[in-house]
Amino acid sequence: MMKRSDINKAIDRAVAFFTEHHFPLPPFAFWTPEEWLKKGPECDEIREARLGWDITDFGSGDIPRKGRSIFTLRNGVAGTSGGKSYAQKVMHLREGQRSPVHYHKSKMEDIINCNGGNILICLWQLDSDGKPSRSPLDVSVDGIVRRVSAGEQIYLRPGESVCVQPFMCHQFWSREGTGDSLSMEVSSVCDDLTDNCWLELAVRFPEIDEDEPRRYLLGGEYPRAGQKEQCQNAVCQNAI
Repeated sequence: MMKRSDINKAIDRAVAFFTEHHFPLPPFAFWTPEEWLKKGPECDEIREARLGWDITDFGSGDIPRKGRSIFTLRNGVAGTSGGKSYAQKVMHLREGQRSPVHYHKSKMEDIINCNGGNILICLWQLDSDGKPSRSPLDVSVDGIVRRVSAGEQIYLRPGESVCVQPFMCHQFWSREGTGDSLSMEVSSVCDDLTDNCWLELAVRFPEIDEDEPRRYLLGGEYPRAGQKEQCQNAVCQNAI
């Protein structure tokens, strides 16, 4: 289980890092659980698109080694029409902190190094058995097609980006020795509930040990409008 104290610390670190690198967050990034209880249906886009904080250790129990500190700035809702068809996330990548190897069936994304240290990303195509292929692949790096070997480390300096296509396995992290990175993801609609396919043991939304009070709510924890009477101690127990 992931500890609430570790979530609170990860968010504090991310806020400090974004501030240091002059990346301001929207006001709802700082709404407390008590403030969320007062929010009505005017905030339903935030609720339904799961905008805001997203902290995970992928079930590893070790956020600094294998985890992510993400803030979802905008997103659509998968399976609906008339809403946004795009998503944008900003991430605080701690030095050496990796995601598990995974791919998406629907989402196409650009991973952008916006500031800080350098990012390494490894990419593979899937073979007919659903496993990483050993074949080389063509990858668009800042709009320039590059032929790379399977699993080759692509080096992204600040300002550089890579396009990850659906069914393209990937893993990325802030390169050791270069410091933390401010990473941006611009993509089609992101559905983290159903569109993450793991090639190693991972849990996208681990259970949480409430070892200390929530100082922030994660994107799946917002109380629905009008549910104040169902909440206790200013924290909704019936979150989305």
